[in-house]
Order: sequence, then C-alpha cells, then structure tokens
Amino acid sequence: MQLPESLDGWLGLLEARHGQSIQLGLDRVRAVRDALQLPQTCPVFTVGGTNGKGSTCAMLEAVLLAAGYRVGVYTSPHLLHYNERVRIDGRDVSDSVLVDAFGDVERARGEIPLTYFEHGTLAAWVAFSRAGLDAVILEVGLGGRLDAVNVFEPDCAIVTSVAMDHMDYLGDTREAIGFEKAGIFRSGCPAICSDPMPPASLIEHAEAIGAKLWVSGRDFGFSGDQNQWAFWTAGGSRRGGLAYPSLRGTNQLLNAAAVMAACEAVRDILPVPMQAVRQGFMLVELPGRFQVLPGRPTVVLDVAHNPQAAGVLNENLASMGFFPETWAVIGMLADKDVAGVVRLLRDRVDHWVVASLPGPRGLDAQGLAVILRECGVGGDISECASPQEAYALARGQAAEGDRIVVFGSFLTVADVLAARKAP
Repeated sequence: MQLPESLDGWLGLLEARHGQSIQLGLDRVRAVRDALQLPQTCPVFTVGGTNGKGSTCAMLEAVLLAAGYRVGVYTSPHLLHYNERVRIDGRDVSDSVLVDAFGDVERARGEIPLTYFEHGTLAAWVAFSRAGLDAVILEVGLGGRLDAVNVFEPDCAIVTSVAMDHMDYLGDTREAIGFEKAGIFRSGCPAICSDPMPPASLIEHAEAIGAKLWVSGRDFGFSGDQNQWAFWTAGGSRRGGLAYPSLRGTNQLLNAAAVMAACEAVRDILPVPMQAVRQGFMLVELPGRFQVLPGRPTVVLDVAHNPQAAGVLNENLASMGFFPETWAVIGMLADKDVAGVVRLLRDRVDHWVVASLPGPRGLDAQGLAVILRECGVGGDISECASPQEAYALARGQAAEGDRIVVFGSFLTVADVLAARKAP
C-alpha cells in the first residue's frame, strides 16, 4: 500500500480504519511497541483522571521546561490542529515529524490492527524517542488500565480526579471507574492522587501492588490567601510564597499541588529548583480551560462536558464578579450527562444559545433544547446549526458589559476558536 505523504492523508486513513479496530486490551499496542524497538530512555509521567488532566500536564510541562529540561508531551483531544497533541520543548511538532512517525508505526504493525488513538500514541512515542528528551508526559485518553499510553512504564503516575464519565467503557459506579484510573499506578513508583476523596478502589489497588500513593489532603496539600499559596507534605516539607498559576479557576491549586507532589516524588532522578516551579506556574497556558478572552463582552471558553467539570465552571463563573447578563453557547455530545451539566449551570445563565454538533455522537440543537426545558432553565433558548452560528448570535445580541460562556465539548470550543481565528 502506498503510504500517505501528508498529515491530512494519514489522519483520514486512521479515521477510516478506526471503527474496524476497536478492541479492549493492550496486547496489540504492546506488540507494536516492541516491534518499534524504542526503549524508554528518560523518566515518564503518566497523567489520568476524569477532569484536570490537561491542566496538570500543562503545568508539569511548564515547570520542567523552566528547569531546563527537554520535555515531550502527548495529550488529547486537540482543539484546532492534530499537532497540538504532540509537543516537544513547548512547541507543537511539525507535520513532517508526524508523517514520518505514523509511517514508522505503520511498518512496525504488520497485520496488527490499531485504532486512531493507538496509532497516534505510538507515533508520539516515535517522535519523542528521536528527540533525545529528558522527560516525557503522557496523558491518558480514556480510563487508564486499558488505555494505549499504559503500555509505557511511568516513573510517576498522577490521577487528577475520579468522577462519572465514559460509563459505557469504565463502569457505572465511582468505585469501578476508580479502579480503571488506578491502572496506571506501578509497584514501587510514586502514585499521586489530587482527588481529596478518592474511591476506596483506587486506594486498595495502589496498596495491593505496592505503589507509593500520595493523596491530596492526606499526604500533601495546599493553603493560601488572596495573594499567594503554600504547598506542604505530610513529611514536614513546606514551600511557601507561591504565586497562583496563570491558569484561571478555583480548582487549579489542586492540580498545581499534584504537580509539586510529583516533582517532590521524583526529585532524585529529575531535580527541579523552586524558581523553576514559580516560573512554570506563572507562564503556563492552556486554551479552552476557563480561558477568558480579551475584549468586551467578556468571553469565557471552557471544555467542561461532564457534571464535575460543570460544577467547577459554575464556581469559577461565580468568582468573576458582576455581569448584567450571561449568555451560554452550548453544544454537547449525546452520550454525555447533558442534564447533569445543565442543572449545575442553569442558575448562572440568562440566555441559552444551543448548537448542533456533527458526527454520530453529536446532539442536535433541537434535542439539546428539549433537555434544557426539561431541566427547567430560565431565560430564552435559541437553536443554531453550529457553535460558530450560536457564538455569532450571542455576540450580536449581548451588551458590552455582558458575559458569553462557551462550553459543553471540545468540539464546541474548537469551532468557536476557529471562527475567531478566521480572516
């Protein structure tokens, strides 16, 4: 078969194969990993959890870069360009790097089928292996135990939170989901949990395999006032006088403390000075996570797509101050807990502009409007064919002092971002 010569060609090929390749388990990915013959040569951090993975990866990356290390980061999904998923030294890799890496994986897999995500994960590893890095950060795509990134051995694993999401794959209880998330822990290695109330299944699994578990609020934590915050460990270590992370949101200290715990846990193999920690937290950026755009009316972008994330978004909106009216631009996937998200934000919104999302999982605007009405939302509801159309409608009707909140899915935020970047 003639291999694609462009990134778009590769992504089209992988998308076409994806539905034929889905099969739970790591045997296939592990076999292709071994065929690539690219051993781990630097410390690896694996980051899982329901919410907060992206923010945690971004902060850990920023801190390690500030310490002078060469760092590779693999995250998902992307907002505008696939290249966002694979970063080296703080920059998205080029199309040519990805094309070469996809080709290497294709040749190594032989007749072994791989999903879109599995092929992409292995391609990211190829790109990292060629770059001579000091550290690699891998974000779990779904769950943990059976996720493709789990074929690589972490020197430190972080679980950010455990909440109800992807229940068709991970189980319909928090205990079942917690067990899946804990699957990234390893015997004898640091296992950081930034959820202050983790399910018993996570703790029990960590203890059963002999992982070095640190739980937020028990083994490490934070305190602070309006100006600065401090990190502490149960062993008596304390780091004070820290500036708040540049990522907005009341939940970011949970993620920042987990990053500091991870750095503390691996300090013997990857020492990080406090100046690098401070600098990393001040400079970190991550689009779509309570991102407040410049200008008026105020526009907030947040990829919140499940009730836990919606609850955090609600708290963050409450802390922003007074706005005469709040406009919600919302588009969601049909397999999400749409009603759970809406109920947590319904009292924060005056006007709802609902958008259809594409694809077999996308919920259309009419169906979303029905759920909003069933949830008893106040204010008017407008239906639009796309997030771009919904955003344009909200921009056209919102007053200068109002607030527009775009949320519900990565697809929703990505479509609005693309509209803003269009000439």
